[in-house]
Amino acid sequence: QVQLVESGGGLVQAGGSLRLSCAASERIFSMYAMGWFRQAPGKEREFVADISRTGGSTYYVESAKGRFTISRDNAKNTVYLQMNSLKPEDTAVYYCAARVRSTVLTGVRSLGEYDYWGQGTQVTVSS
Repeated sequence: QVQLVESGGGLVQAGGSLRLSCAASERIFSMYAMGWFRQAPGKEREFVADISRTGGSTYYVESAKGRFTISRDNAKNTVYLQMNSLKPEDTAVYYCAARVRSTVLTGVRSLGEYDYWGQGTQVTVSS
C-alpha cells in the first residue's frame, strides 16, 4: 500500500506562487507515474498534470501550461507541483496520485487509472 501525503498548500494572492509537495511512503517510488489533480467546491475532481516514472515526460492540462511545473525527485520519493501566476480559479483542494500502469507515459487524465491517492492540500487564491 502506497501512502501519499501532500503539503505546501495555503492562501496566496492572485499572481503569487506556491510549491506543492507529495511524499510517498513506497521505497520503489520510481515505479509509479504520478499525477496532480484538483477539486474546486461544487465541481468534479479534474486532472492538472502528470509525470512519467523517470521524470522524462510530463503533460499538463491547457489551463496549467506555462504556469505550473510538475517534477519529481525519486531519491526523495517526492513529486512536486510548482504553481506560478496563480489565479482565483486555481482555488481547489489539490491531490497527488500514483499510477502503477505505465504503458502510456503521460497524459493519463482519468481518475480511474490511478491506484493511490493522497488526502489533499487546500490552495486558496484571493483576488
